[in-house]
Amino acid sequence: MTVLVTGGAGYIGSHMVWALHDAGEAVVVIDNLSTGFDWALPGDVPLVRGDIGDEALVARVLSEHGVDAVIHFAGSIIVPESVANPLKYYKNNTANSRSLIAACAAKGVDKFIFSSTAAVYGDPEIIPVPEDAPLKPVSPYGTSKLMTEMMLADVAAAHDFRYTALRYFNVAGADPRGRTGQSTAGATHLIKVAAEAALGKRAHLSVYGTDYPTEDGTAIRDYIHVADLVGAHALALERLRQGGDSAVMNCGYGHGYSVFEVIEAVRKVSGRPFETRMEARRPGDSVRIVADASRLRAELGWQPRHDDLTEIVTHALAWEEKLAKRNS
Repeated sequence: MTVLVTGGAGYIGSHMVWALHDAGEAVVVIDNLSTGFDWALPGDVPLVRGDIGDEALVARVLSEHGVDAVIHFAGSIIVPESVANPLKYYKNNTANSRSLIAACAAKGVDKFIFSSTAAVYGDPEIIPVPEDAPLKPVSPYGTSKLMTEMMLADVAAAHDFRYTALRYFNVAGADPRGRTGQSTAGATHLIKVAAEAALGKRAHLSVYGTDYPTEDGTAIRDYIHVADLVGAHALALERLRQGGDSAVMNCGYGHGYSVFEVIEAVRKVSGRPFETRMEARRPGDSVRIVADASRLRAELGWQPRHDDLTEIVTHALAWEEKLAKRNS
């Protein structure tokens, strides 16, 4: 049995590949390396450079490697960019996912884990937000992911095919063992950007919106350590292998931090001041998104091990320092 990881050379994907590799799983990766890096992978994991929208390529990989399960990370993830360039997101996230799912259905690959997002909720009225909350995305990014969820549900109803859609909240941190991390230039993740600013890689950090209806005026997010997120995927895979039915689950800790709280944590851990600049709100950003992850805990037995903002920031900073040495 082999697991195909799409986007496996990227941020979350590379952590997933390392976790599977550590567990002795056979793994193959498809990645076009537009935002990923081949050096982020274990040296003995096959990397097929290509696009998941290429059904013939995907079908060949599924057959040649005896793939029985897919963990799908490949796609575009920047909310403001999706507002400015929606067609890119409907191609990379929706159309290409359709091609990947079609190849799986044709080859009889019946276990599929999808990297979805809390952006499908838009501005939720209930906090923490449960999976059955109204789905009202406020960006093409969120809509493109929701459309893929809808396709998965329809395919599962029509074929011998089961899936788990994991709705991520804000993923942060890096591999505690320092093997991989968020390495993409120009990334927009707050903790990544703040770590870069603390290390002098950026001249300043922009705070987008200080007039939100929150305690300090900045947006609030539920930050989940990438290692805990990957652990949820491993449990979801095991559940599908044991015959579990299709499911949708939130991935978060159930509490949030404001932008200013994150900035203060990075300053404290790094011991370095850095400039912040107040900017207008960005289109597509929500006020407050915090997960109700009780389904994940109950159905998968998920127990996070890194639910600590200081630890998340520490790992992110350590990776930035290692990345700076690598790129010097």
